[in-house]
Amino acid sequence: MAKLFFLLSGEHETLPVSELKTILEAEGYTFKTLEKLDQLLRLEADLNCVETVKRRAAFTRLCGLELFSCEAETSKIVKATRSTSLNEVLGEKESFAVRVKHVKNHASKIDGMALEKELGELVLNKTTKTKVNLKNPDKTFTGVLTDEKFIFGVKLAEIPPKSFVERRPKKKPFFHPSAMQAKLARCMVNLAKPKAEELLFDPFCGTGSTLIEAALTGCRVLGLDIQRRMVKGTTQNLAYFNIKPEGIIVADARNLPITKVDCVVTDPPYGRSATTLKRTTKQIIEEVLISVHGMLDKGRRVCMAAPKTLNIGRIGTALGYKHLESHFVYVHRSLTREIAVFVKN
Repeated sequence: MAKLFFLLSGEHETLPVSELKTILEAEGYTFKTLEKLDQLLRLEADLNCVETVKRRAAFTRLCGLELFSCEAETSKIVKATRSTSLNEVLGEKESFAVRVKHVKNHASKIDGMALEKELGELVLNKTTKTKVNLKNPDKTFTGVLTDEKFIFGVKLAEIPPKSFVERRPKKKPFFHPSAMQAKLARCMVNLAKPKAEELLFDPFCGTGSTLIEAALTGCRVLGLDIQRRMVKGTTQNLAYFNIKPEGIIVADARNLPITKVDCVVTDPPYGRSATTLKRTTKQIIEEVLISVHGMLDKGRRVCMAAPKTLNIGRIGTALGYKHLESHFVYVHRSLTREIAVFVKN
């Protein structure tokens, strides 16, 4: 077990922490939460979990091996750096850089660039035959200023948002205005807690956003939609990313031609651009939760999005599911999504 810190996305208040913890649980890693700070989570966990988080997470920006934490005061940061052994993390003749990141306006009195320079000189003086390389260092020391604290360590992995940007709805061959952003779809997949090779099912697959993100994490995927053109569009989008699904079916979610799946992730139709075939969104949600219940083993999850006004947490509970958590995502003035996670009792 190592002390690790994870710098989280500021795009949402609660989703990043839940996503990160669920990924670790899904992959069987034991961990202990040390502290939750603004956009930063400190854990004790297996070092091997870092690669898993890098591969799966949507809302984690950086993973680091923690060397120390202290109050966000320059004198205390310098003192802590001086008293920290660096020989085990920076070898002889290795190059390094120091980066300091401010979360929002925390510790705004501290000049990040000046602190980088001061810490760089300290690291140089404490190690043997090392050198500074700001462009392509062997190791990067990262300090994060948040909640009046300073967390300092060695960067183990960084997760650039570029790949999610490249998979945004308008970049795909088949586009529909109701399509979910890749990053949120990936997060919902993670909240459903699938392991690699397990079968994830989306009964309203639309343009295939959920299926694409699930397949890229190593899941087998199965999609269904009542509209033939959506099934055709999903197939086109999956082929674009070289993804081979278990199947993409034209069918009604009320009468599913499927007997067993490992988890369900879906964003049912609602809003002006969606087709509900004269049923209310509430009816659609109730019908699909009833339909998938028998397909899931006890303890398996459903992650579903719907307008906040529907209170889908209550709907799922009334239908016999355990409501684990909900997150609220603002879309525009007339729509805030509720992302609810259910477990089959």
